[in-house]
Amino acid sequence: MSLPYPSIDPVALQLGPLPIRWYSLAYIGGLAAGWWYLTRLIKNSVIWGKTGAPITKALLDDVIFWVAIGVMAGGRIGYVLFYEPSLLLQPWEPILGFLPFPPALMMWNGGMSFHGGLIGVTLVGFFFARKHKLNPLSLGDLFACAAPIGLFFGRIANFINAELYGRPWDGPWSMVFPTDPLAVPRHPSQLYEAALEGIVLFIIIRIATHSFGFLKRPGAAIGLFLAGYAASRIFVEYFREPDAHMPDFPLGLTMGMLLSVPMVALGGWLIWRTRNVQAATNKKAAS
Repeated sequence: MSLPYPSIDPVALQLGPLPIRWYSLAYIGGLAAGWWYLTRLIKNSVIWGKTGAPITKALLDDVIFWVAIGVMAGGRIGYVLFYEPSLLLQPWEPILGFLPFPPALMMWNGGMSFHGGLIGVTLVGFFFARKHKLNPLSLGDLFACAAPIGLFFGRIANFINAELYGRPWDGPWSMVFPTDPLAVPRHPSQLYEAALEGIVLFIIIRIATHSFGFLKRPGAAIGLFLAGYAASRIFVEYFREPDAHMPDFPLGLTMGMLLSVPMVALGGWLIWRTRNVQAATNKKAAS
């Protein structure tokens, strides 16, 4: 027996011809909540050690704007390149009834790619750190702590939009999504991702930074986030319906899995590397 899908209008508010969608509000809410959490972290001198937080409150306010640009631009470009490059060839369509607009930039048409957004934020963060002479790894660690918050909001928005739903399943918490042309019970995989990539990963990173000193090892929190997200994504891909327009990959792999596997390796390497750095630091202090 399936659970009823709690149908929610994807449009939260209609301002004349302009629809305000929950998807857009999820990005705004995720950035706002992440910014608030980061302001708390940079005030906590204990978790950073002698060097202190890698950024001031004033610079944090500045970089948040660029992070938002990186998320939006990278996420959309990544989706188009990784999942639906045919959008680049489609003719422009009118929005608001008259304004020509390229389908490749219509974020509500196909959505966003996490991996593209990650690349966008990485590039923005690196150039910002270089410009202001900040440690890019420590700056990345800071944002790794807040990233699960945005992921949680984003996956809830996917659920509201009834998109990225799971594979057919008739289990006790399966749901029939209104956008499913087959109208069969499916895994609510968006909620699985919200729980694993959002709540669980946030708790794991929080414990690592506040109980195991990960922020004192530049790059360690980044590594934990990359590996944790990738492991969660690979696991949930077994329950998530592959995009219909994507080719069939061997061994039942999906694009999400293929993009996540290198993240596991990179994340593990960063954690291993920072353990060696920490050990060298402790040895030097003892000598």
